[in-house]
Amino acid sequence: MENQLSSSSEAASTRQKNVDDWLPITSSRNAKCLPYAMSNLGWGPGVTIMIMSWVITFYTLWQMVEMHEMVPGKRFDRYHELGQHAFGDKLGLWIVVPQQLIVEVGVNIVYMVTGGRSLKKIHDLLCTDCKDIRTTFWIMIFASVHFVLSHLPNFNSISAVSLAAAVMSLSYSTIAWGASVKKGVQPDVDYTFRASTNSGKIFNFMNALGDIAFAYAGHNVVLEIQATIPSTPEKPSKIPMWRGVVVAYIVVAICYFPVAFGCYYIFGNNVDDNILMSLEKPTWLIVMANAFVVVHVIGSYQIFAMPVFDMLETFLVKKMMFGFFLQTPFHHSNPISLTMFVAICIPFFGGLLGFFGGFAFAPTTYYLPCIMWLILKKPKKYGLSWSINWFCIVIGVMLTVIAPIGGLRNIIISAKGYKFFS
Repeated sequence: MENQLSSSSEAASTRQKNVDDWLPITSSRNAKCLPYAMSNLGWGPGVTIMIMSWVITFYTLWQMVEMHEMVPGKRFDRYHELGQHAFGDKLGLWIVVPQQLIVEVGVNIVYMVTGGRSLKKIHDLLCTDCKDIRTTFWIMIFASVHFVLSHLPNFNSISAVSLAAAVMSLSYSTIAWGASVKKGVQPDVDYTFRASTNSGKIFNFMNALGDIAFAYAGHNVVLEIQATIPSTPEKPSKIPMWRGVVVAYIVVAICYFPVAFGCYYIFGNNVDDNILMSLEKPTWLIVMANAFVVVHVIGSYQIFAMPVFDMLETFLVKKMMFGFFLQTPFHHSNPISLTMFVAICIPFFGGLLGFFGGFAFAPTTYYLPCIMWLILKKPKKYGLSWSINWFCIVIGVMLTVIAPIGGLRNIIISAKGYKFFS
């Protein structure tokens, strides 16, 4: 009997390992909008909120890395697994999974819009005499790339694309602020709020908070990325992961702050919601920058899409017992088609950033890690750790309530004069 139980247990363990070895996350353990946000916040609040957000999200990212292997012999390879450990199996799923899905689908909708607009900008700059091609078609062209890339099986398989995306991000950010500085401060530069009415100023301020929350969105896939790193008792995965996070956040600062502050200084409240749309000369440089943006959002789209594929396949394989014929991931086309369709319907870059930034990004980035830290680590009440976490929670909840209101208003205003599928 014991041999049978042992054999059954080993078979179940092997079956589980085979599933984990196939799923995208566990298969191998080996700031364009920010000047626009500044134009709605002004110098004082803008600089304060930008820097404070960088510090808060750096801290909460450290928490996520630390909690990945907080239980000896177990790894929380997915955000919802950590949520289930903190809140309970059912409640953890209901708290984390909807938020994470909204984040990942939302960011990919924005990437669809960004990729399509950047391709159109390249076309318009290089072919001034050509017939105008609608943004809708450029979004569809951008989406077609992802129908191919979605067949890559896991995070490691997109490592080259991810590396290219990181390099491109640094490159186009440098071009954006460098070209702006070269252009010089505009003669009619104005640093007052963009809106002329009091209500407009308030709603734009709310939307700008969401823009900034959107900019710090890596927490939603950090555990999934850490899951690909080998881990031993002598060298846990958090050591190389933390080194990577530090480097990444230094790069974030290099990309975000010069673009946000420098480009706002140059253009004031006339800056576009995508800074590269405000630049025209020199043509070859702006074309190159937009090409970098396209490569960047192609890689970033796949990074955020991979956990969606993983959740879908986990459900189909583990719950529905669909089997390994799913290894040919034609079902990946469904999430891609959804994000493409929504992007075509509402290609309002600024409003989408503000809405998704507050509604979904703020919880998963600013305060869910803090709540889980308080539950699992139980720091001393009113101590430094306890106070810092509650400060982050209060800030995050305020963003969640305020920012979507501003973003939704921007979408409604933009939609009034928009012709669908144009």
